[in-house]
Amino acid sequence: MSSPNRKREVQLNFRVSPEELALIEQKMSQLGTKNREAYLRKMALDGYVVKLELPELKELLSLMRYSSNNLNQLTKRAHETGRIYEADLEDISQRQEQLWAGVKEILTQLSKLS
Repeated sequence: MSSPNRKREVQLNFRVSPEELALIEQKMSQLGTKNREAYLRKMALDGYVVKLELPELKELLSLMRYSSNNLNQLTKRAHETGRIYEADLEDISQRQEQLWAGVKEILTQLSKLS
């Protein structure tokens, strides 16, 4: 039964593990608050969950694997033949530029989260 002067009429209940409770209390302590209800309300209303879905990251990892394998093959060929080809160096340079562009794109997206 709610009091006629009570602004918040709906009560929410949920369970946590002892470890989760300890983490909640630790975070409350870091903020200097002792009012668990107010803290949890504030976090539920104003907190946020970050879910990163960066297809660019998958593409970047694939490009890094390809470049790494390609570089290993070129190094092996250079040791076997004693030669380095201009086209191979150009390919490595282009892949490095693609990698840096991918890193910059990911960093740009991450910076938008703050």
